[in-house]
Amino acid sequence: DVKMEFSVQITFRQKWFDDRLRFSHKVSPAMKDKIKYLTITEPGKVWMPDTFFRNERRGRMHNVLVPNLYVRIFADGMVLFSIRVSLTLSCPMNLKLYPLDRQTCPMQIASYGWATDDLVYMWKSQDPVQIGKGISLPRFVIEKYSSDYCNVKTSTGEYSCLLMELTLKREFSYYMLTIYVPTCMLVIVSWFSFWIDPKAVPARVALGVTTLLTMSTKTASISNSLPPVAYTKAVDLWTGVCIFFVFFALLEYTAVNAAARSDAKRLIAAKNKKSPAKDKTDHEDDSVYCEINLLASRKNNICMQWLARFPSRAKKIDVISRVLFPIVFASFNLMYWCYYLTKEDE
Repeated sequence: DVKMEFSVQITFRQKWFDDRLRFSHKVSPAMKDKIKYLTITEPGKVWMPDTFFRNERRGRMHNVLVPNLYVRIFADGMVLFSIRVSLTLSCPMNLKLYPLDRQTCPMQIASYGWATDDLVYMWKSQDPVQIGKGISLPRFVIEKYSSDYCNVKTSTGEYSCLLMELTLKREFSYYMLTIYVPTCMLVIVSWFSFWIDPKAVPARVALGVTTLLTMSTKTASISNSLPPVAYTKAVDLWTGVCIFFVFFALLEYTAVNAAARSDAKRLIAAKNKKSPAKDKTDHEDDSVYCEINLLASRKNNICMQWLARFPSRAKKIDVISRVLFPIVFASFNLMYWCYYLTKEDE
């Protein structure tokens, strides 16, 4: 994924007719059934097309224990060339849906110097591309493969070209276990601070900072395994929102701490104003609170009644966060998976 390339090991075969190599008229009738073809291991002794792979980056031939190639010359002049090679080919990828994506990787076979007036490539009529049974990839599934033509026009002429496309579907289970589940757990762990006493400053700050740093490290490791692209990937949206939730869980404690200090100042100010001569006033204040509670009950505002159980604003912020954060995160999950799973099917 990082280099946008794929590696294959193939047995590449070509067939063509060369009338100069026909020897059927030189074989006696008694030997025609016995001599079907001649095999040579030095392809330089016969004419060969100047075939190359247009999107090749690296390649090598196999020479263990002997060179893995042969040339067969049939009696009617047909020549079969077969060679085993390992290739690394470029594969332009669209990673917008990563890791819910499918990639189509091409293999382009063309003539380097012979134009279509002299040389034309054609696929075999039946099963031109064959994939061995039992082949599996660690993170992909081979969905399909196809053969086509990709003739190229340049300033020096038109050149024949064969195209083989391999469609690969990414195995999502690996990424679910290594990306989505851990990051989701980090977000949930960051919410634990809502249940910790606001006075336990070291515990809440340490929990928030640790989850934020862990989430940032996880995001960086994901980005390093992918090429830098100019668009947003599905995994970028997920990690970005997760960092957003972890950061706001830490920011929530800032609001809680500020509200707690404000509540403490108000409580001190209220105590300073109290005096024995104002007991009656205090009693009247209590009655005012009773009237407010009665008004809330008459309006049947359940949320306000529930929040009225918590006298301090800091506690109210924590209680609201316990409900609000999971609801918003669950809503995001619903929209995220509905959108990208629909895009994957397309």
